[in-house]
Amino acid sequence: MRLLLSTLLLALGASAGTAAQAQSCGSGGGATVCLVANGAADQVQLNWTASGAINGLEVYRNTSATPTGRSRIASLSAKATSYADATAATGTPYWYWVKFSTAAGSYNSSAATASRGSSCAPTAVTPYINVSGTWTQTASASVPAGESAVLGPQPATGGMWTWNGCGTAGGAREQTIRPTAACTATATYTNACGAKTLQSFAIGIAGPMRNITSLQMSKEMVPGWNVGNTLDATPTETSWGNPLINQALMTGIKNAGFKSIRLPVTWTTHVDANDNIDPVWMARVTQVVKYARNAGLYVVLNLHHEGGWLDNVLYANQAANNARLAKLWTQIATNFRDFDDYLLFAGLNEVGKENAPWGVPPQKEWLDVQNGYHQVFVNAVRATGGNNAKRHLVVQGYFTNIDTAYDYAVLPTDTVANRLFFEVHYYDPYNFTINGDSTMWQWGATATNPTETWADEPYVDAEFQKMKTRFIDKGVPVILGEFGAYLKPAYPGMAPYRKAWAEYVTHSSVQHGLVPMWWDTGEMIDRTTGAVKLPDMINSLVNSAK
Repeated sequence: MRLLLSTLLLALGASAGTAAQAQSCGSGGGATVCLVANGAADQVQLNWTASGAINGLEVYRNTSATPTGRSRIASLSAKATSYADATAATGTPYWYWVKFSTAAGSYNSSAATASRGSSCAPTAVTPYINVSGTWTQTASASVPAGESAVLGPQPATGGMWTWNGCGTAGGAREQTIRPTAACTATATYTNACGAKTLQSFAIGIAGPMRNITSLQMSKEMVPGWNVGNTLDATPTETSWGNPLINQALMTGIKNAGFKSIRLPVTWTTHVDANDNIDPVWMARVTQVVKYARNAGLYVVLNLHHEGGWLDNVLYANQAANNARLAKLWTQIATNFRDFDDYLLFAGLNEVGKENAPWGVPPQKEWLDVQNGYHQVFVNAVRATGGNNAKRHLVVQGYFTNIDTAYDYAVLPTDTVANRLFFEVHYYDPYNFTINGDSTMWQWGATATNPTETWADEPYVDAEFQKMKTRFIDKGVPVILGEFGAYLKPAYPGMAPYRKAWAEYVTHSSVQHGLVPMWWDTGEMIDRTTGAVKLPDMINSLVNSAK
């Protein structure tokens, strides 16, 4: 899918024969506004592009090029990019300014002039950018650090170009840039009769993507940690009892000996009726990812609790679910397109047929739909380009179950080789690990009064061997995305057995080539300070992974 994010702003009119006018740009407070004015039969049309953090806009007018004595004719939203002056007198030349406010103060664009009463129409501009030798029809691109790009809007003949921003200069239509930071370039095309069209280009800097396979990367991610019950909580980040994630937590996780985090995120509770993700939520998730990257952690970012719609794994729901999944991942992937390869995307979390009886083999229909989600996910991410063309992606087994994955998983087709992980979870035996109502509190070979023995040490090894045979030996690494066992207050003697389970499962998973990621909801590491609360358990997990 071609990504087209054109910010084309067309204006109407300018008197025939009017001399070509350069765009009118002004900068200050870390922001830039570039203004054009065009006369039409019944108004003067103003259009502008803006970059930087702007919190207020005003439009001023005068009958001369000097700002002395000018009048304010409009106060607008900070997001506005156009204004029509219908009060201008026909035939009278006017000069206009956009005054913009930032946290540092107020600044002005340069003056742009036009007269009401002409019939010259502007020319449509089509944006093109060449990155790494490939031209793409787009107004937004990521440029690898240290490399150049070419901005080449069309039409190629018949008018005049002027440029501002990103190191552009002169009047050549094609501009070669070598940005060192994210920037916005603005081009103004003035056609033969004087009408102007404004086109902006948003340029991001892509972090480095190493020539490393997913299997190689998996060795660097051991062991891992889940920041559970936080960004996946609903309706807000703190609804399930944890504080806001901060830098101290991520630094604490790294200092405790973990190399990666799994970052569960619930998105569906933060979208509008058309599944557009709230930009405030997107910004918050981005901030947390940056905390983790600042700490030197790998990050596995996913879709987590999405309200059950993904579990409607029936053919009747497939098309609608696929479209919705693609829209969410297109937005997420576009937002993180410039991040380096220490950020991985995981398409789903524990998806399978809702309310299916436990132990009933999955039907082909359920498997087809669930497996199909992965192809939708991969296609959506790859289509956003930039670093996402080579980003490492994670797909899951049906309900993340090892046995079902071994029997039925279908890996998606990818456009790049060796950039795919598989994910399963492990909580066996359930009555010991996560069933708080169970009386089972002993596990393994050291149990003196075992309640269940079917999931003892040999079973653990056999399960992980299945993943090694089915995926890892074929070049597809496996993430043990969740595993854990939790204490029962009624059985104070459980602690050593919990520790034994954690050590054995961690060690066996690593020995078989998996990446273990402990599911934590705030028990072992302080979510505010990052301090280790249970050093014995933390040391057991970290040391067992060696």
